[in-house]
Amino acid sequence: MTALQIELFDRPDTSTGPLSYEEFLGDVEGFDGFDKETAILEFPDPDFDIPVYVNEFWTSRQRAAHSLHEISYRACFKPQLPRFFIERLTRPGDAVYDPFLGRGTTAIEAALLGRTPIGTDVNPLSEILVAPRLDPPSLSAVSGRLRELPLESRCDTWDDLLTFYHPNTLRQITNLRNYLIAKHDNGSLDAVDRWIRMVATNRLTGHSPGFFSVYTLPPNQAVTVARQRGINRIRKQTPPERDVRESIRRKTRSLLGRLGQKDAERLRETSGNALFITGSSDNTPGIESDSVNLVVTSPPFLDVVDYQTDNWLRCWFNGIAAESVQVWHFTRPQEWQAAMTSVFLELRRVLKRDGFVAFEVGEVRGGKILLESLVVPAAAQAGLEPLMVLVNDQVFTKTSNCWGVDNLKKGTNTNRIVLLRMS
Repeated sequence: MTALQIELFDRPDTSTGPLSYEEFLGDVEGFDGFDKETAILEFPDPDFDIPVYVNEFWTSRQRAAHSLHEISYRACFKPQLPRFFIERLTRPGDAVYDPFLGRGTTAIEAALLGRTPIGTDVNPLSEILVAPRLDPPSLSAVSGRLRELPLESRCDTWDDLLTFYHPNTLRQITNLRNYLIAKHDNGSLDAVDRWIRMVATNRLTGHSPGFFSVYTLPPNQAVTVARQRGINRIRKQTPPERDVRESIRRKTRSLLGRLGQKDAERLRETSGNALFITGSSDNTPGIESDSVNLVVTSPPFLDVVDYQTDNWLRCWFNGIAAESVQVWHFTRPQEWQAAMTSVFLELRRVLKRDGFVAFEVGEVRGGKILLESLVVPAAAQAGLEPLMVLVNDQVFTKTSNCWGVDNLKKGTNTNRIVLLRMS
């Protein structure tokens, strides 16, 4: 069966209304888009009688994700995950919310599907990375703006960054940074500037010639200056000169590669109502009560990812004090669970009656902690109704080991989603 056939076969018609829970349940139980039957298991906590459905509900083979998603960020899920729930549980015009916005996968998918995207993140980098992709300029507009900028002008640079960049490249980066921060401070950033800022933020470091830097770790995290010196020494490398303008143009061309007229029109229609908040997801007064139809999110995992350290260089480029970004980072399960309870209480406020939450979790510490065992009681305590756990089981895993550690050992090897309802 081809990817197109799978898409046409499995996509429900929600143009007149979303699926009811009963219809969604039947869709999950009978799902066979990849010639597999859905396995039904029991939830391990006897206090909660909810089913666990295991199948390959989506995969990177199902359809190529839209090119607009192709920016890097730590611990982000595939676009097929939010699309699965958005297509089934909302209709065009509905509000789809991600309280842990990150790189904006849920928001971009929602906008492409004609839904209103809402997002919250304590890190101001999220809005910088997400909002411009809802209002993308043309490649010619980006190229024209880049030609106007005097990136080769003499300027003061941060010499420690020569560990990552050739002196001429660092001069271009610094001049671009100074230009963007000045435009931001005087309130004159336009859509083209925001796009250039977003792309440049994503091109700062990486492991291919398309990035501004010498070879370093993947672009979803920035190593320290000291560690990069070690990488340079081991690899016997020095930073090569990069053309900042050309790198931004090339990445722009890639991001806009699949942006057709219909997608562009849909983004224009939805972007005007989009709402992005820089703040904590357990306190969002900017979002009206009873206004959200669906939440699709993945929270900060327990003691796995240090988002603040990963983003120090991106923060520098955007004039953000990294130490001021109070990203949640918990090491004790009880602390993590308490924080999620506070988020669920706020989600209960903003959700419409019969609205849903698709809460993607992983397991940590060698599979010894399954976060759904913390999520379900936390959600119930906050007044949300746990309905099911849906496990997207990749082809290299075995459903028989769903609650073991042999084949579903890492959260990144599979997706585990707790589905909740506001009742």
